[in-house]
Amino acid sequence: MTAATGLPMTVPAEGLPARVTIHEVGARDGLQNEKAVVPTEVKAEFIHRLADAGLPVVEATSFVHPKWVPQLADAERLFPLLDDLDPDRLPVLVPNERGLDRALALGARRIAVFASATESFAKANLNRTVDEALAMFEPVVARAKDAGVHVRGYLSMCFGDPWEGPVPIPQVVRVCRALRDLGCDELSLGDTIGVATPGHVRHLLTALDGAGVPASALGVHFHDTYGQALANTFAALQHGVTTVDASAGGLGGCPYARSATGNLATEDLVWMLHGLGIGTGVDLARLTATSVWMAGVLGRPSPSRTLRALSHKE
Repeated sequence: MTAATGLPMTVPAEGLPARVTIHEVGARDGLQNEKAVVPTEVKAEFIHRLADAGLPVVEATSFVHPKWVPQLADAERLFPLLDDLDPDRLPVLVPNERGLDRALALGARRIAVFASATESFAKANLNRTVDEALAMFEPVVARAKDAGVHVRGYLSMCFGDPWEGPVPIPQVVRVCRALRDLGCDELSLGDTIGVATPGHVRHLLTALDGAGVPASALGVHFHDTYGQALANTFAALQHGVTTVDASAGGLGGCPYARSATGNLATEDLVWMLHGLGIGTGVDLARLTATSVWMAGVLGRPSPSRTLRALSHKE
């Protein structure tokens, strides 16, 4: 197979997982900073299209207070429009116990909390210190686990912070360990401003191994600000990580890094994984069509290189 067929040539590499779970964040993380409100029905169609493309996990929305994230103020209207999909495929972000109440009332079976590895971002994003945020999440995680709900812990600023600069690895390990001790089933390591490089990724993952946080409990969430997202993902795969966050069409960005080009594009990730012979269950043609459609809805082209290349062939 060649690029002319819309698929990469498959050449496996040693020491990589046979299968990777792509945690699709486009409908939540990708859309949350859009200035123009996307209609609820369009969001529902987007999520359905992503699920139909074979993405096993599609983060649907966030139960934050509407005044903080107006784009996601329709969570109560959106989630029922997805009741034909397995709720185990539809994680939602919850900031506190009130958000958890709202999510559980609608039948959510997977939730996520959003912590920070740095004090500066914790104060900017949560108006709390790191430890105060962890204390706020403790009853959220406990109640979710009591209800049989899967809990993901997002950890932002794992590699660099716009105020504090490079983040010491022991500092990241401490917060990861705390989230695991709270009961989080999975952690997502966020390179929020896209400054990580592969050696840094390997060093952090090795340190987490030593602290009792294995690769099997981790996902990685890279931004492509400096063009390093795929290289960093490859380093994580070599270490045994099998969950990778990505955003269809590369939707989303970081408001703290003006040069950020956004999340790792799902199409770019799928092209690399399929070229390596790693299974994903994702139909690249359907995914590409979905992202082209959403780019039309938003009125601007996608930054995904794979999407642009495949679209130009049609």
